[in-house]
Amino acid sequence: MPQLVEKSGRYALMVDGAPFLMLGAQVNNSSAWPSQMDKVWPAIRQLHANTVQVPIAWEQIEPVEGKFDFSYLDLLLTQARENKVRLVLLWFGTWKNSSPSYAPEWVKLDDKRFPRLHKKDGARSYSMSPLAQSTLDADRKAFVALMTHLKAADPDNTVIMVQVENETGTYGSVRDYSPAAQKVFDGPAPTALVKAMKARPGTWSQAFGKDADEYFHAWYISRFVEQVTAAGKAVKPLPMYVNAALRDPINDQDPVTYSSGGPTHNVLDVWKTGAPSIDLIAPDIYMPESVKYSAVLGHYDRPGNALFVAETGNAIPYARYVYDTLGRQGIGFSPFGMDLTGYANYPLGASKVNAEMLEAFAANYRLLAPMARDWARISFEKPVWGGSEPDDRSPQSTTLGDWTVHLRYGKWQFGASDWTWLKDRPTDPAGPNGGAVVAQLSADEFLVTGRNVRVEFGRAAKDGKPYMLARVEEGHFDNGQWVFDRIWNGDQIDYGLNFTDGSQVLRVKLATY
Repeated sequence: MPQLVEKSGRYALMVDGAPFLMLGAQVNNSSAWPSQMDKVWPAIRQLHANTVQVPIAWEQIEPVEGKFDFSYLDLLLTQARENKVRLVLLWFGTWKNSSPSYAPEWVKLDDKRFPRLHKKDGARSYSMSPLAQSTLDADRKAFVALMTHLKAADPDNTVIMVQVENETGTYGSVRDYSPAAQKVFDGPAPTALVKAMKARPGTWSQAFGKDADEYFHAWYISRFVEQVTAAGKAVKPLPMYVNAALRDPINDQDPVTYSSGGPTHNVLDVWKTGAPSIDLIAPDIYMPESVKYSAVLGHYDRPGNALFVAETGNAIPYARYVYDTLGRQGIGFSPFGMDLTGYANYPLGASKVNAEMLEAFAANYRLLAPMARDWARISFEKPVWGGSEPDDRSPQSTTLGDWTVHLRYGKWQFGASDWTWLKDRPTDPAGPNGGAVVAQLSADEFLVTGRNVRVEFGRAAKDGKPYMLARVEEGHFDNGQWVFDRIWNGDQIDYGLNFTDGSQVLRVKLATY
């Protein structure tokens, strides 16, 4: 059974008993139908993805209450096996982008049995109330039916993970203000949450002050999701996660303007307390700016939470961020809308899914796919670091033990930075696209790979000793073992380790003398 494991603050998604790196691709929301699958698999093959995220909608499996249809899931499992990829199922139930649009009509059109929440002015919201027991019962029953079928239909675990709901929360209202919800809000805040947040006991307002409304909504949505998740795991205990529609990662923001109650970075502790059966909380990142993207990764790369970029834009500038994600010990990366059905979610993503866009992501996946299992294992056991080319193309650096690592962009393969007569390579018309990842295999040995980047090592230890690149091997992995191909020396190392748009993996030994 796949599982998410933690050791010394590092995470691994274990698949078939070994760490697994998800080089993912998510299809468009309405591509999860039999008629569209011949437009999905060609794109997946072009990408060199090893994992595909596909929605399973509540309205799809239970169009009539109590009558279930899993024919699409069975087809999906068969075709995934034929294409030699693993699957992540996305349960579109009570929430899909904060809305019940993917719930069956017998749910989303019956506002008495399955009530919407109320805004502060008393008007009904489009979003469902997380306090409605009837909604929870129906959603949970459908999800259990899904997991029961999956247990029987997928004994070899083609499906390695499940997303429960999709981008929960509510736009336009901080919480549910219905009379029933208000009565709960005016009562005592839950002891478990008060303790976790180090608050003082009392009503929600007394315990959490200005954050009370948002915490209230986050708590009851997380409790709803917890009960759905726990019931599904009782049938088949696959790793399960939730994804987040984000708020601004740098500046403060009014909760009314984002998906309040969802697992945004300011309420992660509320969600971790309310939904302990959820294995991780993943950001959906549609912010192409490098400063914001890095800030989001920093929020979700935190103790107690494995980093997984469950969705990101499919425009070309997003492709480089796989390096920053893996450099933060991420277990996976997945751009959205990667199929040939003709749909594009511009301006969040590319204006058109075409060969140029697919190649931007495929170039990185081609480099990483042959070593995906090896990187996952190394990342679980060793220190790793990486960077993606910033918008301003500024250098990046870190310290690993006695050594420094520097990433520089816009350089030729040959030549020093202080050669004033040598012009930097022209700015790529597609924008910044480089990045690298580095793993420290031992005190003085590193694994390095990347694209369109110069990697330079320096001495961090203050011992005054001169140092050098003692040996730089280009090679590859075969069944978990490093295979030597050739030595880099002379021109290839005199001006740093220069990675172009090709595919090289280097094993670097540093030494003093």
